[in-house]
Amino acid sequence: MMKNSDILAWDTVNWSKALNFWKKNVPSDKAGLKCLELGGNEGGLSLWLASLDHSVICSDLENPHKTASKLHDKFPELQSKIEYQAIDALKIPFENEFDIIVFKSILGGISRDGQDEKKKEVIDQIYKALKPGGQLLFAENLEASPLHIFFRKKFVKWGAAWNYLRLNEVNALFSDFSDLSYGTAGFLGTFGRSEKQRQFLGYLDHVIEKLLPKKSCYIVYGVAKK
Repeated sequence: MMKNSDILAWDTVNWSKALNFWKKNVPSDKAGLKCLELGGNEGGLSLWLASLDHSVICSDLENPHKTASKLHDKFPELQSKIEYQAIDALKIPFENEFDIIVFKSILGGISRDGQDEKKKEVIDQIYKALKPGGQLLFAENLEASPLHIFFRKKFVKWGAAWNYLRLNEVNALFSDFSDLSYGTAGFLGTFGRSEKQRQFLGYLDHVIEKLLPKKSCYIVYGVAKK
């Protein structure tokens, strides 16, 4: 049986809020949609879309078959719905092709070292690759609070280079889309050193994130329609 940990892998309590949001905003009465996962090294989101009876290209900068198939092999009944390709999110070789494109935590790495313009380049490439009326499902790490900024630079080896998305960038990034809805989640969960700790802190986040400004959360998730 598929679990959220198969799909999301890390801090599943907080990131599952993105998954729940997508489920509410994506038509559940359609099957056989053509989908693309960007940055699908572990292939969790491809697996989820395949479980909804959609066909999925699981992609990353290098072909992710070797890494993603470790998960996908656990669900042989879904393997026929997934194929693997090397796709650069800055140069997506499709136009008006997909009903759904999905990504989780790719913008900060692509735009590392302050290359803010690359965030918009990725979103523009996704817009081009979606069919009219197609949807982008996204979840991304936010810059969040000064506490997050300090601990990332101190304890995360790529924390200083990673270009975390700022909440005030979101509307401009998706300005070409006809519709955009999004939410934020998570504050403490990211500080857990094990998944058990992250789950405990994630449950605390259910309470405290309601008391905090949205820009202090470390996850933004949403749906953008072309």
